[in-house]
Parts: sequence; structure tokens; C-alpha cells
Amino acid sequence: MPTEQKHAVDIRGLAPLLQVFDMPASLHFYRDIMGFEVAAKSDDGEGDKVYWVLMKHGNVEFMLNEMYECDRRPSLPDEQRTRAHYDTSIYFGCSNVDAAYKHFTAKGVDLKEPVITKYNFWAIYVKDPDGYLLVFHWPVG
Repeated sequence: MPTEQKHAVDIRGLAPLLQVFDMPASLHFYRDIMGFEVAAKSDDGEGDKVYWVLMKHGNVEFMLNEMYECDRRPSLPDEQRTRAHYDTSIYFGCSNVDAAYKHFTAKGVDLKEPVITKYNFWAIYVKDPDGYLLVFHWPVG
């Protein structure tokens, strides 16, 4: 029986935090289109008008946090602040890339057809409302 390697820090998961401009728009995208569930949320507002949420889908989780306090939010996103979003990619292991592509296009998401990546994964690329790149991929064969 293989011996389990012990680490000084016992890490059990990962939950990235994404700063978003418009929480209701982000919740619509991640919950209603992508199928994530709201597992927890701040108690500062009603319905989708909250500043923080924990999203879950199976064993995957991440958090969304509004960039601005509601009384300080500009009418449009600050391009300098959100520019770094284009450099952020989140990869999801997705064994049914073709079905995900059909699901997202049926929901009105603008994306290109699946491709085989340079690292030999079948993948689709989706941008969320804030410009974060989401990649749904699975090894070919």
C-alpha cells in the first residue's frame, strides 16, 4: 500500500474570489446559465442585490464579490481596474464539452465551437460578464 505524503499545510480545496462589477448580472450568468448554486451569501441585501456569494457546482466552488460599495459604484466599469480580468483564466474539468457548448449556445452565450488545444484537450472558451475567461476542457481520447 502506497504511503500518503504528509504536508505541513493540510489543504482541502480552493475557492478563488472574483471581483465583479454587477452582482445580479454575474449571478444570472453563473447560476442561471452555468448551473452553479448559491451556497452562501452576504446578508446585506435582498435577492441578487448582495455584495458577496459563494458559488458551488459539485465539488467546485468560488466566490464573487462586488468591486464597489453599492453607493459608490460608477455607471460603467473602470477599464483600468478590469483590464487584468483578461489575464485571468479559470479552467473547469468538463467531460462533456460538446454538451456544454450546446447548453451555453442555447442559453445565448456567444462562443466559438470546441477546439483541440495545443496540450491535446477538447475545449471551449467562454467570457463571463466581467471579462474573465472560463475554459471548459477535457483530455482528448
